[in-house]
Amino acid sequence: MTDTAQIPLFPLNVVLFPGGPLPLRIFETRYTDMVRHCMREQSAFGVVLIRSGGEAGAVAKTAEIGTTARIVDFSQLPDNLLGITCVGERKFRVLTRWRESDGLNKAQVQWLAPEPAIALPPDTRHLSAILRKVLPELDEVYQHVEKHFEDSAWVGARITELIPLELNDKQALLELNDPLERLQRLAPMIKRPDELV
Repeated sequence: MTDTAQIPLFPLNVVLFPGGPLPLRIFETRYTDMVRHCMREQSAFGVVLIRSGGEAGAVAKTAEIGTTARIVDFSQLPDNLLGITCVGERKFRVLTRWRESDGLNKAQVQWLAPEPAIALPPDTRHLSAILRKVLPELDEVYQHVEKHFEDSAWVGARITELIPLELNDKQALLELNDPLERLQRLAPMIKRPDELV
């Protein structure tokens, strides 16, 4: 898959995976305008990890691989900020980037091929069991996320979101296109239920 597109970029201190949840509080004008445009056009925006710089103002450097986010819900928050709920869609590679006059970051991106659908290997089933137990407790965050407990890519992505890893380590796991390799890296970090005794 080598097609390209021009999309708005939202650099964040977050690594978003396809199918993953992303709740955001929007307060900068450039991003409220972007959200309004995305909702009107039913389009997505790109999320990329900030390598250096802050979420507000100018961003010096971001990761090259990111994920598009689609807005699935919104609300007015008690502090009068706009709250949006997004779900990750597809991975992309940033080819070129620039800033518009209103400060919005934009990029020409190349779409990356979706990860193959591979059944969960037997030696990683404990990861799926953990998700079946934990996700209902996080329903407010995960209510818009489709559940695929037998899919290797889906399970690996959800485990990566939930465990306390450095953002650069999460980014490295996002950049893998082999769901089984991601699971092999994650499995040793998570104890099986029979190891907790």
